[in-house]
Amino acid sequence: MNSKIIGLDIGGANTKLASSDGTIVELHYLPLWKNTRLPEVLKEIAQRLQPERVTVVMTGELADCFEDKEQGIRFIKSCVDSAFKLSKVSYVNSMGRFQNETDNVRELAAANWAASARLIGKERGDCIFVDVGSTTSDIIPILSGEHKAGLTDFERLVRSELVYAGTLRTNLAALLEKVKLERGWCRTASELFATTADAYLLLGEINESMYTCETADGAGRSKIEAMRRLARLVCADLSEIREEEIYGIAAQVKEKQVSTLAAAISEVAERNGLKRIIAAGLGEFLIKEAAERLGFECISVSEIWGEEISKVFPAYAAARLLDCKPF
Repeated sequence: MNSKIIGLDIGGANTKLASSDGTIVELHYLPLWKNTRLPEVLKEIAQRLQPERVTVVMTGELADCFEDKEQGIRFIKSCVDSAFKLSKVSYVNSMGRFQNETDNVRELAAANWAASARLIGKERGDCIFVDVGSTTSDIIPILSGEHKAGLTDFERLVRSELVYAGTLRTNLAALLEKVKLERGWCRTASELFATTADAYLLLGEINESMYTCETADGAGRSKIEAMRRLARLVCADLSEIREEEIYGIAAQVKEKQVSTLAAAISEVAERNGLKRIIAAGLGEFLIKEAAERLGFECISVSEIWGEEISKVFPAYAAARLLDCKPF
């Protein structure tokens, strides 16, 4: 493997990077829907690392700053091609293959999971690959080395191969319509008052350094600030709701996410006759609990390749695939 071969996973919120030998791992918070610094950051990466070969997967084309996916894809490609100025930057499509110039550019949309699935299929065989990141959860059936998932996010949502909830950025009001408090069930406020990062910070599943997205209120990432945000979910402040109840809300967030994930995995497993999971992403802890409830074997990418690589696995997978591809 080669430290001069790098993979980039360019999402709507985060751009992740890994070298094919795993010695370089980076995560940059670069929300595309704002005045994005993606072009500048990519040029800085190119100058600093001076890679020999680069491969790219993307999901950022769905950001609502673009009129459609094709516009988003072309923006991302222009940023990458301008930054690296190599004879050829390789792109991975939704089949987990390197894109040819004659292929439809829309096949590059939301293809980061396809690179992961191709590497997992080659090295681990038949399984359900589950990757819970900051924003979404991919649930990808792999048979005979090939993924059997839908080729677009739209298709995968229909087939329960995509659950749009993650470990950091998910609005808690989108997960919980009501929460159980001492005085009974309470409806939640449909505002962006708190995210899953706040719940998992309080529960000790992540620490402040892993809280890499913006906070809902623009405040800090301490536990007391996270508690304030969770209190707002029920239109309260810290003088109205006890600490134990706030931690109880956080526990209900986790329970809801695990149960939703388990239901989706179960559906995909039944359709494809699979009962073995390979788990990746910042939310490996959620996958392990879901697998345990289902009675499925669960193998962690962190145990195979390391925790840092697990967090950026699509970028690492893309780099590994490129390293095995001849010039």
